[in-house]
Amino acid sequence: MGSEQTAHTTKTGSAKIETVELGAGGPRVGVQGLGCMGMSFAYGPTDTDEARATLDRALDLGVTLYDTADVYGMGENEKFLAPFLRAHRDEVVLATKFALSLDPQDPTKRVIRNDRPYIRQAVEASLRRLGVDEIDLYYMHRREVNVPLEESVGAMAELVAEGKVKHLGLSEVTASELRAAQAVHPIAALQSEWSLFSRDIEDGVVQAAAELGVGVVPYSPLGRGFLTGAFVSADKELTSDDFRRQQPRFTGDNAAANAALLEPVRTLAAAHDATLGQIALAWVQQQAAARGLAVVPIPGTRKRSRAEENAGATRIELSAADLALLEPIAGQVAGARYADMTFTSAGRA
Repeated sequence: MGSEQTAHTTKTGSAKIETVELGAGGPRVGVQGLGCMGMSFAYGPTDTDEARATLDRALDLGVTLYDTADVYGMGENEKFLAPFLRAHRDEVVLATKFALSLDPQDPTKRVIRNDRPYIRQAVEASLRRLGVDEIDLYYMHRREVNVPLEESVGAMAELVAEGKVKHLGLSEVTASELRAAQAVHPIAALQSEWSLFSRDIEDGVVQAAAELGVGVVPYSPLGRGFLTGAFVSADKELTSDDFRRQQPRFTGDNAAANAALLEPVRTLAAAHDATLGQIALAWVQQQAAARGLAVVPIPGTRKRSRAEENAGATRIELSAADLALLEPIAGQVAGARYADMTFTSAGRA
């Protein structure tokens, strides 16, 4: 961020956000993307018309990286995006993922597959649902450790050679796994959770990405909405079909303890004439300069007003003193990111 981007510019107006190359040789995208999962999955009831309008408004603001996955609504989220993609295919960088599926008998149970036959089956299904001939960025959503990484990335590389995929990405892998994958085929982006509440990847993974020229795409940069102050206790405030009710950080005593950690964020929001969410996003955006790599967070929203607010965060610059005030937060967070951390990079580190 240049010095001309003042901390008080919280409204985007007609200005578009800046762009960055996502990884060495990767696609050029807006410095902030859009997580589309919640538009049709996981976060309770959705106003579909408003969600579709949000897709268009984000593009107006310069957001070009749109993120989904085949597991979101068991393919329904990809179908939801298809009309928007048909209208704006040349303007949008489409990212989707394979590897995760939900057990129909128990939606809380995840199944992970990384084998070559499954990958080929998954990409064809995503292409059909999305209504496109090529996926711009194709992620392996999670790693199945019993399948050699070389087999999985090798199969993904075949998709690039066949013109079905442009760039490859990985999600929630360790530093050693990222290096092993890069040895098979260039990896444009690593997607992992990264926020004021979740800084696991700073213990080696971010450093490996910087060393290899891999961009980082932080998901849940707003702590699944918790960092915005939108809710305090998931089990008391969110609908029964909202999956945040299953996450340890957002329920019971953990939620109450974590809500208290937002005070420094509130202090800075007041000082910068910003929202809590904008301060949280500005912190993530500034990790790019601090760590010497492309960082493109993908906050999810279903509302145009939130898309505008989020884009405004790219124009907020936090001082060294501001960053120091925020630094202790992650170390005090109560509860794990997921009830089962074994399918994350932190769980395998």
